[in-house]
Amino acid sequence: MNVRTACRLLAVCCLCLSPPLAHAWWDDHWSSRKQISVDGGITGADVKDTLTDVPVLLRLHLGNFAFFSELAPGGRDLRFIDNQGLPLKHALARLDAANDQALVWIKLPQVRGGVSSDAFWMYYGNGNAPDASDSKGLYDTAQSLVFHFGDGEALPKDATAYASHAADSKAQPEPAGWIGSAARFTGAGGVSVNPAPQLAIAPEPGWTFSTWVRIDQPQGTVSLVSASEGGNGLSLELQGTALTARYQGPAGQGQTTAANLALGRWQYVALTADKAGLHLYVDGAPVGHSPVSLAAFTPTLRFGEGLVGLLDEIQVARTARSADWIKLQFRSQSPDFTLLSFGQDEGKESGGGTSYFVIILQSLTVDGWVVIALCGVMFVISSLVMVTKGLAISRARKDNRAFLAQYRDIDASDPGALDQDESEEEKEFADSDFLTALVGKHDHFQSSPIYHVYHAGVQELKKRVARGGSNRMLTPEALNVIRARLDAAVVRESQKLNRSMVLLTIAISGGPFLGLLGTVLGVMITFAVIAATGDVNINSIAPGISGALLATVAGLAVAIPALFGYNYLLTQIKDLTADMHVFTDEFLAMVSERAADLQREG
Repeated sequence: MNVRTACRLLAVCCLCLSPPLAHAWWDDHWSSRKQISVDGGITGADVKDTLTDVPVLLRLHLGNFAFFSELAPGGRDLRFIDNQGLPLKHALARLDAANDQALVWIKLPQVRGGVSSDAFWMYYGNGNAPDASDSKGLYDTAQSLVFHFGDGEALPKDATAYASHAADSKAQPEPAGWIGSAARFTGAGGVSVNPAPQLAIAPEPGWTFSTWVRIDQPQGTVSLVSASEGGNGLSLELQGTALTARYQGPAGQGQTTAANLALGRWQYVALTADKAGLHLYVDGAPVGHSPVSLAAFTPTLRFGEGLVGLLDEIQVARTARSADWIKLQFRSQSPDFTLLSFGQDEGKESGGGTSYFVIILQSLTVDGWVVIALCGVMFVISSLVMVTKGLAISRARKDNRAFLAQYRDIDASDPGALDQDESEEEKEFADSDFLTALVGKHDHFQSSPIYHVYHAGVQELKKRVARGGSNRMLTPEALNVIRARLDAAVVRESQKLNRSMVLLTIAISGGPFLGLLGTVLGVMITFAVIAATGDVNINSIAPGISGALLATVAGLAVAIPALFGYNYLLTQIKDLTADMHVFTDEFLAMVSERAADLQREG
């Protein structure tokens, strides 16, 4: 391999390993953006042909978007920009900021079959932006009718520019539909639309009807759609659970084989008619075909005649949509497929993606914040205990050394030579390790536990001597009393040294369990959101789970330092306690020796 070839290989490797350049910011008035990828491959839309001017549904929720609070009122600052910096038409169907959910229709200029690398950008974070939602510009010229069944609509309104509004409706609004609101049919009648040129049916280019349907019981004779004029009739009929497409015309008639619908769940059904015949689809897959001689006519449309159930997202097009188009519509509008996947949120100021830790924090639910706040309080308390106890023990060891250095030099005939009476102020400070170590007096071993034991023994010794004079012998019983007094002082000093250590044990044992409680609650809420939205892809699960696990991390962050601090401080306290026991024996030995000397002199 020559030098030139090696340099070329090195350059290729550098290009492959280097991160991709960030796409230029579209408009500085918008503070944040998120990349959204379009998957036309087998894991997404699973289409083979390139489709143009396709409206797709974007479902936003906490699983894929955590910044609902940054949106302008009504979501008017939402913008969708392609990789060439051109705005994409969109229409905001619903924004529920209280529950952190939104439904947005977006018009994609093209979806390339088998390609999963295309992407566009969602911009947000501009409180002064005007509303750019445009439902009329969302559809191509072939789309002649779209009923979204908006909230509170007595008569369904057409969302296209043709304004093919309903002339009559016996349906009732249903807020909890498949895509926002839906229409509930009770069997008392349906929705009718008057004839119009844009609704005409012709063999060339054809005609398409699609809708989402849910039935909870077998039906009688139901017409999901009926298009009729004179002797021409095209219908999609449902009897029991069997779905059949029929055509009746001057040149003959025909019907597809029946396809069964499931009870109790939403299903997507579509019917196309052209010179090749009738084509029936359920959930994006072809289920029936019938060759017919389709005639041209301009029908009256009726939807849901005799139906007892729900219809949502009724669409009519004056062209026969392809099988790929119908599959893409089904997968776009169903949360079971990941036609659109979400990248990280980016801020204009940072010029890049938000840190993973920030994303995790943004995914935390209220219960997670409560648990982390409690862990934070425990961490502050345990830290204060470790700091104050560490200062107190350090000062105690220092004063012990100073006291013992002088104690070794006193005359055995005067064991109380170093004793001094404590003032009231010193007694008050003695109750606080922190105050004694930090601002208390240290001119006479005030922080020394050994000195306090010594002081207790000397005071008891002075009482004994004061009763009978300096020549009074110390009896074995009196020595036992002094020993008991010294032991009691050791116990009290040990209690003082161990004071507040229980707070560290609470942090050690309680922190992880508190964090685990937050994690379990967070996971439960995450799965509840998944159940409510129906979005089960990894992009919807990962943020909630990572946010929930942060509660466990918080609990461990409390417990681990407390564990190390507790073990270290406990070892130091044991050493101080052992030193007090050793001093007690030494002091008693000195006193016993002095008592023996007095006995011999007497």
